[in-house]
Amino acid sequence: MSLEHYNQIKGRYLSYSNICGYLQSLPSEFNVSVIGHSEKNEKIFKVAFGNGPTKILMWSQMHGNESTTTKAVFDLIEKIRKEATTIFFENLCIHIIPVLNPDGLKAYTRVNANQVDLNRDAQQLSQVESQILKDTYTSISPNFCFNLHDQRTIFGTEGFNKPATLSFLAPAFNEAREVNSQRLKAMQIIAGIYKELSEDLPGGIGRYDDTFNLDCIGDTLMYKGIPTVLFEAGHFPNDYARELTRGFVFSALWKGLSLINDNSFKNFTEKNYFAIPKNEKQFFDLVIENLELQSESYKIGIQYEERLMDREIHFIPIIAEIGLKLSRKGLKVICAKQLKLSVLDEKLLKVGEELKYLNGTSGLFSLNLT
Repeated sequence: MSLEHYNQIKGRYLSYSNICGYLQSLPSEFNVSVIGHSEKNEKIFKVAFGNGPTKILMWSQMHGNESTTTKAVFDLIEKIRKEATTIFFENLCIHIIPVLNPDGLKAYTRVNANQVDLNRDAQQLSQVESQILKDTYTSISPNFCFNLHDQRTIFGTEGFNKPATLSFLAPAFNEAREVNSQRLKAMQIIAGIYKELSEDLPGGIGRYDDTFNLDCIGDTLMYKGIPTVLFEAGHFPNDYARELTRGFVFSALWKGLSLINDNSFKNFTEKNYFAIPKNEKQFFDLVIENLELQSESYKIGIQYEERLMDREIHFIPIIAEIGLKLSRKGLKVICAKQLKLSVLDEKLLKVGEELKYLNGTSGLFSLNLT
């Protein structure tokens, strides 16, 4: 029964009933518990396994429209279930909150039911989901935390013409962004993950901005002295469903746990961490070139807006920028002549408006040549 539900955990929009069904059918070595309820009274689950002395807490989908790491978390559980990987059960004790924000998951929104960004609520604790997370890390007293997120398609890596399929951050614990022994551990884990995955993702792994914000959960935990690694699942070419990215996140999770398990993260340095290229805003989803307006050749930058319709995510083309030059490159580039855009259509081209000539669904884009 668990496999039946697991096979349905795919795509950008996840069924919470499938997730609940999978969790409730896991074998007894996985301790599944309800640790609270969301603002709309949805159950929030935690999965725990392993009896080792090193405790790790990870959570996904505190932003409800960031589902890729949730899928990877279930891939991790499934691998351990199938292979009975005893080394993790002997040395580690792993606690996972697969979906912290089930209301946001169901509505496919970043925020929770009260329109609050849970990753800006770590100090105020105004939302029940934030309180549940705090109660959990307080009771567990983890040695390490993994904070799991998605990032937008706009991000690339400094010095490379590639999207940032994965990005990581060892959050700061103070305004000065100093490195103490606990932040160093997070840096070392990230450096180890980077070394392992960079062959499969050359130029596709970034280092996220470390501006300090105590309202963010990662900064709060690091301030409390808990080494915390932020995972950001990003875009892989033509993978808008993020099923390929899902595999890379799983590999990163597995490597991160392995580095902690055998303490091999200590082989890496702060210098290794800062050698990872920075995460930068580099891309539009689509650039339309050679649009003739007023005897000039213009370009249009398109960003897809994700909209939930009939339990599927549709990618709606929104005009983000128009100019002779654009501030970002295109993940995909096409010629305006393919769309039959002309001077007559100039009045239709406004920043912030939907470009009616393009339709997108499930990441596969087709052109309406009307």
